[in-house]
Amino acid sequence: MDIKRVAIDAVNEVIVMQVVHMDYKGQVQKRINEKMPLATVKGFRKGQVPKDLVEKQYGKAIKVEEVNKVVELALKRYLESERLNLLGSPLPKINENFSWDAEELTFEYEIGLAPDFELNLEAKNDIVKYIVKADAKLIDDQVTRIQKQFGTPIPQEVVAENSDVTGTFINEDKGINAKSTFALDIFKDKKTGASFLGKKVGDVVTVKTKGLFEDDHMLMDYLKVSHDDVHGLDVDVAFTIETINGTDLAELNQALFDRLFGEGKIASLDELKDKIKEDAESQFALQADQKLMADVTNFLIDNTKFDLPAEFLIKWLQTTGEKKLSAEEAKYEYERSEKGLRFQLIEGKALAQNNIQITFEDLKTYTSKAIRAQMAQYGQMNPTEEEVEGIVARVLSNQEEVRRLSQQVVSEKMLEIFKEKANAATKEVTYQEFIAASYGE
Repeated sequence: MDIKRVAIDAVNEVIVMQVVHMDYKGQVQKRINEKMPLATVKGFRKGQVPKDLVEKQYGKAIKVEEVNKVVELALKRYLESERLNLLGSPLPKINENFSWDAEELTFEYEIGLAPDFELNLEAKNDIVKYIVKADAKLIDDQVTRIQKQFGTPIPQEVVAENSDVTGTFINEDKGINAKSTFALDIFKDKKTGASFLGKKVGDVVTVKTKGLFEDDHMLMDYLKVSHDDVHGLDVDVAFTIETINGTDLAELNQALFDRLFGEGKIASLDELKDKIKEDAESQFALQADQKLMADVTNFLIDNTKFDLPAEFLIKWLQTTGEKKLSAEEAKYEYERSEKGLRFQLIEGKALAQNNIQITFEDLKTYTSKAIRAQMAQYGQMNPTEEEVEGIVARVLSNQEEVRRLSQQVVSEKMLEIFKEKANAATKEVTYQEFIAASYGE
């Protein structure tokens, strides 16, 4: 058998296989000999049918089966020996002039190759690595929220300046029907808060969404509006008051500190503020890392140029999976997933350039850390090694979990690479400034 590759371009090739009689002759004859004792042809006893008649009746079907086996095995071994970096899997080319009676049979397979490209992680860019700080207002607001949370609600008949109002925002045209609780100082315009003063349970206050809050994204929290709709949303929303409460704020004393953080961990208001600042900035750092990861990812996808075997992959998508896709459906699926495919290739290149391989020990370490963090959330601060290792073993016995966690380990490694290599400018901001930057404002 002769096998060769014919290049179409840098990412498309055709594997051509020439199968001659001697590649399958022996196995076909063996199968025919095995068939003879069982063959039945009218006019002959079972097992007494002449060989030429058995060949005539069963020979072609046997030949087709055996040739397909030979071709399949040869293709598999060839791909392994060539160590090709394929995208998708080989697709047989249809030859309208193909004949099983020919002495020499030619089979062709289209293949799509992963492109070879240069990846410059240190390319000049406009990416910003944010360091998000908790400012005094955010900390003071959190202290007040804690005092309210652990304070004593005091039902009120009318809305006052210190009231917490609960009710439902409604706008039928926009599908808004959101129950919310808020203090009057959340509104951007003091006149809006003042419009609630003196109102009672059952009263309806109508407000405009445009400029309702300092940050339009707060519409997502209080009115449950999607992010796509918050920018420039300008409608009237009716708020029906359901409950009105004042609050006898909880005293900032040792009993409250112990209740919040455990006995003796916090002993003063300053220490409470320090703890709030530490916890908030730790959470902000995770969000800043996510933004950095997204920004670098998008930059690399947009600026790392390489061709993909798009036409081949669209054809391949039509044949893979349980449901066969039309050409239009496959094209849509390809366009939807192209960005992810490009980053998958970039990701592999970045790991290779930095000599990073994900080992099973990496996976165990990551899983153990995640389990300890989860157990801490439920109050199990000091689990034994035996407990953690037992849970890790159970989690990693699930192949679906292994795949999911492996991708998380890869993402963690990629973040480390990006932090080290990407020339991102560092900028210190408040949380509100970070939120505005995250949404491109």
